[in-house]
Amino acid sequence: MDNIIYYAPVIVVVLMFLIHERIVVTPEQLEKKHREIIKEVENRFATIDSCEDLKGQITDMKDKIDKIYDCLILK
Repeated sequence: MDNIIYYAPVIVVVLMFLIHERIVVTPEQLEKKHREIIKEVENRFATIDSCEDLKGQITDMKDKIDKIYDCLILK
């Protein structure tokens, strides 16, 4: 018990430094930052579903162009 009382001021100073420099975060702060990161990623990058849809549309366009090309060559 004497050791805890002896080192109590040092422990308080270290804890205050960690809190002041935001080295230790609260769950609320972590959740807020997580949501900010998710929003930023959604704005910057395409999702897998949208990429797959785009690939399907390109394939459909390629098929239609091939059909038009075949019609033009046969006539």
